[in-house]
Amino acid sequence: MKLSQEQREQLSKELTILLLYLNSWEEKELGYKYRRSWKGYDFDVLNELADDDYIIDSKRSKSVGFTDSGEKFAEELMIKFLAK
Repeated sequence: MKLSQEQREQLSKELTILLLYLNSWEEKELGYKYRRSWKGYDFDVLNELADDDYIIDSKRSKSVGFTDSGEKFAEELMIKFLAK
């Protein structure tokens, strides 16, 4: 299958957030629960995911946090890519 550059970039973004989600853990702070994941992925893609409000990326942290919309998007991608 031959993908256009745009399709490759979109697929890379989707798979990155899916992998972030699959490798994430839940934290509790100040009465709030949220998911975090290590940011060992392409920083350009992580920046795009932050710009799209799917993750919260602290430049001083080695991990990223998921927004509610990011968690929802990752769960939709699990169905898209992993459901039989």
